[in-house]
Amino acid sequence: MKILHQALASVGLAGLLIGGAAAQTIQINGAGATFPYPIYSKWFSEYNKLHPNIQINYQSVGSGAGIQQVSKQTVFFGATDGPMTPEQMQSAPGKILHFPTVLGAVVPVYNIPNVKAELKFSGPLLADIFLGKITKWNDPAIAKLNEGMSLPATDITVAHRADGSGTTYIWVDYLSKVSPEWKSKVGVNTSVKWPTGVGGRGNEGVASVVAQTPGSIGYVELIYALQTKISYGTIQNMAGEFVKASVQSVTAAAAAASSQMPADFRVSITNAPGKGVYPVSSFTWLLFYENPGDKGHAKTMVDFMKWALTEGQKFAPDLGYAPLPEGVVKLEVAALAKIKTS
Repeated sequence: MKILHQALASVGLAGLLIGGAAAQTIQINGAGATFPYPIYSKWFSEYNKLHPNIQINYQSVGSGAGIQQVSKQTVFFGATDGPMTPEQMQSAPGKILHFPTVLGAVVPVYNIPNVKAELKFSGPLLADIFLGKITKWNDPAIAKLNEGMSLPATDITVAHRADGSGTTYIWVDYLSKVSPEWKSKVGVNTSVKWPTGVGGRGNEGVASVVAQTPGSIGYVELIYALQTKISYGTIQNMAGEFVKASVQSVTAAAAAASSQMPADFRVSITNAPGKGVYPVSSFTWLLFYENPGDKGHAKTMVDFMKWALTEGQKFAPDLGYAPLPEGVVKLEVAALAKIKTS
């Protein structure tokens, strides 16, 4: 009888533990960039398998909306591919910290009837196309870089983001470095006044516009080009090489930056020097308050970040992202201590 009572007591205790765990389910909401959405979805799913009581929800709404929502504190964390501006940081109700998560590439995607070959682009050429100065696919400037290719006299339709976007920030940050005219007329921001073209919402929207519009060119994060099987071209880097976006060429772009990483991790690596570098590469960041209101959520997300920065990095290459350099990971793990969890 004593053994039976002990067994029942154990069952009761187990029931209380299970019930307690269910009662302590933690839901944390974030929003922002579409650029890292595939890897974030994977991470939050894998982390939930390890910690079934933790549910991290993420809205892929664009970097501009992510910065806005974290600034208004309607979500616990934000995500962006373009670092917050000093003005944005000053207008937030508390100090916001940037943490790079992975590296990715933005690629020029195009839909040219009867042309399946891989096109070559230079930075100045892309700037002139997006400025609306080059309007036909058989323009001499395009033909010169793509000798032997039969290009049609088709009109070029530029596709760009309609929403505030970190992917846009990366793209125009690069164009501003290679084209003085782009820098002076359009500039760098998550949202710019486009000289020409039609807009699509999210990386998905731009990919859809290009897929459905013969003669079009746009820019998307690499994984969206791979998933939708849209043609994308190579871009000439500072060393004069025409490089295709890949985990290796993005990693090469990060190598130079990691030795010069600022303490706040807000750095641009577009148009990086060196051989084998893909020139439109970037970190993407998660945004957290240094002194958040919910310390329980803060502790959970610090633990998640430690996992994402280490174990989580192994999921990056299969999704078209480059893992963070080891030196950057060490700096970030140390910087996580800045987030107040008690």
